[in-house]
Amino acid sequence: MSFHALALHPQLLKAIDELGFQTPTPVQQQAIPHVLAGKDIMAGAQTGTGKTAAFGLPLLHQMLESPAQVQAAGRPTVRALVLTPTRELAQQVFDSLITYSKHTELKVAVAYGGTSINVQVKALEAGVDILVATPGRLLDHAHVGTVDLSKIEYFVLDEADRMLDMGFIVDIKRIMKRIKNERQTLFFSATFGKQVKDLAYSILEEPTLIEVTPSNSAADTVEQIVHPVDKNRKRELLSYLIGSRNWQQVLVFTRTKQGSDELAKELGLDGIKAASINGDKSQGARQRALEEFKTGKVRALIATDVAARGLDIEQLGYVVNFDMPFKAEDYVHRIGRTGRAGLTGRAVSLMSIDEEPLLRAIEDLLDKRLPQEWLEGYEPDPTIQAPEHLRRGRSSEKRRAKAKSKIHKNRGRNTSRR
Repeated sequence: MSFHALALHPQLLKAIDELGFQTPTPVQQQAIPHVLAGKDIMAGAQTGTGKTAAFGLPLLHQMLESPAQVQAAGRPTVRALVLTPTRELAQQVFDSLITYSKHTELKVAVAYGGTSINVQVKALEAGVDILVATPGRLLDHAHVGTVDLSKIEYFVLDEADRMLDMGFIVDIKRIMKRIKNERQTLFFSATFGKQVKDLAYSILEEPTLIEVTPSNSAADTVEQIVHPVDKNRKRELLSYLIGSRNWQQVLVFTRTKQGSDELAKELGLDGIKAASINGDKSQGARQRALEEFKTGKVRALIATDVAARGLDIEQLGYVVNFDMPFKAEDYVHRIGRTGRAGLTGRAVSLMSIDEEPLLRAIEDLLDKRLPQEWLEGYEPDPTIQAPEHLRRGRSSEKRRAKAKSKIHKNRGRNTSRR
């Protein structure tokens, strides 16, 4: 199938041809016809599979086919709203929509925190067809009256699982009260847990479920490995891996903002130029760090999970989990930064003994065991024991495993007697 077979507007097809896109990805093939048909959809696909085009192209098409009514003030209403959880992802989606719509007269704007609100106000006053925003900054605009959401025809939640967790749901509900009920709603994400699905079904109207890949799965193009190591030697091992294996572009995830800043400084002392990106940084500082990483001025970018949903780095070869994530779903998003667009990548996790339960949660989510490798000279100290509650958990698991084994043996005996 080609993009031309999807019957998109000629002005959009012209932009697609100039980008060199020929064959739609699976999520685009499945989602675009449903969006064009006006259906609510909930689409799950791994990161790097083209979800932005899967909702952006058909939305642009519908707005071109059905022009907006002109207000008395002489400018079009905001017709489509795309919400994202992070500034980086908002900017990424905005850039993509600008590219797709460059041969049209449709206007796209972006609004997120950390930058001047006055620049955003001017863009909104000039008239906007599609607004890409983070929830907090959007509510700022709504409260002061610089944006009217009552005419929204299309509502998109990008990275919907993150948007619907407890950190965002209150803002989402406030925003939805300002949007009319007669709308088309689209949820896109790499992961959909049961709780998120239940909540989504309460918001969507008879949605079409699209799951291009198994829920909460990692791409086959990403090679995954776990290196057990003592916690106090993680930084040493990371420097060794980057230096000895000549890794030139490495995205490293830490659990805390302070941890990301400290690790960047320590890597610098090891002769590895690094920068950190986290929620405490201004948007300008975050963009500079990302640009320096993309251009090779910075070898290692240290990030918290705030960046896991919004970084799009071409040909990124390595992702390192310096700290194992508390939420198993975040592991999928972290490693999804590599192995994109059919390219191969490598995801390396540095795991201390107290993080073993986090690894088990990830393996349960992926329904597979991740290979582990002890590196010579960095083997974990056998005298270091896990905290008491973890040891109790292991004992309980062993008892359950023995009980299951005993049950199976007894069943075998009973069968043989019969």
